[in-house]
Amino acid sequence: MVNRHHVEGYEKFCEFMNKFDSGGKLVHIFFSGSKLGPNGQSWCDDCIRAWPVVEKELGKADPSSHFIYVEVGDRLTWKDPNCPFRKDPKTKLMVLPTMMRWKGPQKLEGEQCEKPELVSMLFNDED
Repeated sequence: MVNRHHVEGYEKFCEFMNKFDSGGKLVHIFFSGSKLGPNGQSWCDDCIRAWPVVEKELGKADPSSHFIYVEVGDRLTWKDPNCPFRKDPKTKLMVLPTMMRWKGPQKLEGEQCEKPELVSMLFNDED
């Protein structure tokens, strides 16, 4: 089973990644709007639509890989042009949801995260 991790907010994300050791295994990160309110769903409708696809394809990913679910914050935090997730050269987020292979060029943004074939390729293709 894929090693799952969950992080909320930019500071916690930075802390986690600075200490994180993947053991040389693949690392995939899914950036989503934070889950708010009693229903436990993200405020981001696109993230809500993408998550079931990502979760299904995650079940087919390399069981020794790592998957990090990152909540970027509430809507106001995300919409701020100075949101640190947007400014960080390692993340360069422009759209939610975004899924990427850490330290690799592979990245899916927005509606791409709702396409099982693209999500599967991100999880499973070597290069």
